[in-house]
Amino acid sequence: MDTQELIEELTQICMKMRSHLSKFSEQKDKKAVVLKHIKRFEKNEAHIPEFPKGSEWFNVSEGLSFTQHLKGKIVLLDFFTYCCINCMHVLAELEEIEKQFSIEDGLVVIGVHSAKFTNERDSKNVLSAVQRYNIRHPVVNDVTLRMWNDMGIICWPSLVILGPNGQPLVVLVGEDHKDEIVLYTKVMLAYFKSLNQISNHNLPMKPAYHLLSSLKDGLLFPGKLAIFSSEQGVKLIISDSGNSRILITNQHGEIEHIIGGTNQGFEDGDFKSAKFNSPQGVCMLDDVIYVADNNNHAIRKINLSEKSVSTIAGTGSQSHDRCGGRSGTNQDLSSPWDVAIYYHEYKNTTVPVLLIAIAGTHQIWALFLKDTIWWKEKKYMAGTCAAIVGSGREENRNNSYPHTAGLAQPSGIVVVQESKVAFLADSESSAIRCLHLDSGRVSAVCGGDKNPANLHAFGDMDGKEYSAKLQHPLGIAWNHLEKQIYVADTYNHKIKSVDVATGYCRTLFGDRKPNSMFSFNEPSDLAVSPDGNILYVADTNNHALKVINLKSKEISTMVISSRRDSNRNIDNTFIFDTTISTRGGELNISFNIVFLNEMKLNMDAPQRWTVSLPANTGTTDTLTGRLPTPVSIKFPEGEADNKFSVVLNIIGCTTDTCLPMKLSVMFNVHRSADVPTMVTEEKELVIQ
Repeated sequence: MDTQELIEELTQICMKMRSHLSKFSEQKDKKAVVLKHIKRFEKNEAHIPEFPKGSEWFNVSEGLSFTQHLKGKIVLLDFFTYCCINCMHVLAELEEIEKQFSIEDGLVVIGVHSAKFTNERDSKNVLSAVQRYNIRHPVVNDVTLRMWNDMGIICWPSLVILGPNGQPLVVLVGEDHKDEIVLYTKVMLAYFKSLNQISNHNLPMKPAYHLLSSLKDGLLFPGKLAIFSSEQGVKLIISDSGNSRILITNQHGEIEHIIGGTNQGFEDGDFKSAKFNSPQGVCMLDDVIYVADNNNHAIRKINLSEKSVSTIAGTGSQSHDRCGGRSGTNQDLSSPWDVAIYYHEYKNTTVPVLLIAIAGTHQIWALFLKDTIWWKEKKYMAGTCAAIVGSGREENRNNSYPHTAGLAQPSGIVVVQESKVAFLADSESSAIRCLHLDSGRVSAVCGGDKNPANLHAFGDMDGKEYSAKLQHPLGIAWNHLEKQIYVADTYNHKIKSVDVATGYCRTLFGDRKPNSMFSFNEPSDLAVSPDGNILYVADTNNHALKVINLKSKEISTMVISSRRDSNRNIDNTFIFDTTISTRGGELNISFNIVFLNEMKLNMDAPQRWTVSLPANTGTTDTLTGRLPTPVSIKFPEGEADNKFSVVLNIIGCTTDTCLPMKLSVMFNVHRSADVPTMVTEEKELVIQ
């Protein structure tokens, strides 16, 4: 029997085993059944092929092999793709299992990243996903799907457990296998230890997550945005997802409120003590912000008047419920990803309803904030949370009956109140869908495929309806002045617009050219200013918020800063003089960082610079960027000297440790008629 045939047989057997094990109440009886299964397959000659040579690895300092590193270990291979919500759920299960069984105990978890989307094959994007999801175990990028094909894997996620000699013993498909994995692991470790086949040696681990430590004071994988007007002006609500907190800033990026800490958790309380876990969608109603607290599987309520956070739906644990109907915190949820307010009209009454894009069960749910008479005269009491659209099957099925329609990981939702519709970014079908809020009907807008089972109809093509192609869009916004949808076409790294009258989708901004103004990295959401002139973009993997002037087509990066001294904790300060023509001109500065010790600059980490320009000094297309991109500033005509500064947040690494540093570089700008209008300088920053 070859490996593929064995994997197929084990898949079927383990499915039957799950049903069989459920009949036993005693743990000893379950262990006896598992042991019998292990003994049946331990001598099988089919073994897992070695990891392909030259594969990119993460969280280890060298590529692993079954014969060298993994001999004597129980190895759990997690075949995943980082877009998949079910795969994300498995990561949470594996994290708990890894706390119970260490590498020294004999269990090694290895993520085998086998991409669905073209964008997910890029190792830099896989690294960002490893960091974003805080994956601590080794991950290999199976970029050509060689391991996937050699082993006959057919769906995400798939889990294969190997014995200490690399022999396949268990295959589990899908999520919700934590208890089974624990049972199999306990039996395997005990049995193979009795045969002296388990080794307690360690592995060459090198976690990637710590490379992000310099971003803890700024944005870290910002996920979603919302915007509102107040007496003090326009305000932004930012889900700083990687830091597990919510930021409220003014339109210039000055932080007014930090809600939640940089440690993940699930706690209500005041702004400082409350905790979130990778929050995503946010929306505003009066003085209340609603938050889709994704990894806590909950809806949180931020009361700005009381400066408090409370939980209004969800239990903190993932659910498989596809109906709902319970009240508030008695109703568990599954990965809420976005939220929006809809004002539902019934006869002479109007009530607000919180719509929730539930990515985990591929549905739209509603939290009824007041007593509501919904579609077909169905009554819901205030506080009730229930599924209103979607069968729960992952598909791209449009239908006039809301519970017969099928969605595929809806991740963005925006309400157009005047039209009584909501537009959905249906990420796994790579489509934009329309939910008609007067009836529940679901219809196509653009992207995807007519075949509801085809979730691979993705690409990057402007066009009308199904001829348009997107790639895993996560964010969506509405411009009420232009009557257009804006889409964060996440895996194409672009911003697109959709004309709702014609269904035509076209690219507005974005390309992958080095140093391009419009270079995004997996943008996840966007928001339109109240006057319709400014588009704010959560540029997730660039850890930045981009600001686009829709009239002038100018783009800048918003500097997120508190009103405290931003130059505190400076590790090194440098001062340089430079000269610009009195006729005006452009100054381009690049930096060469030199360490006088064994430390080196780690270019896999987000090495960033931020420019601070006093008023009337000069202009720049972007106030922040990543090394080695140069700082570029345009100066007007004039004779007066100026000053400006650049702060660099960098990470230097030795062979076994990394250290975040903040460098302050001050420039004294002199004027002279004798210098050219274009000045290019490279500044060497020597660090001892």
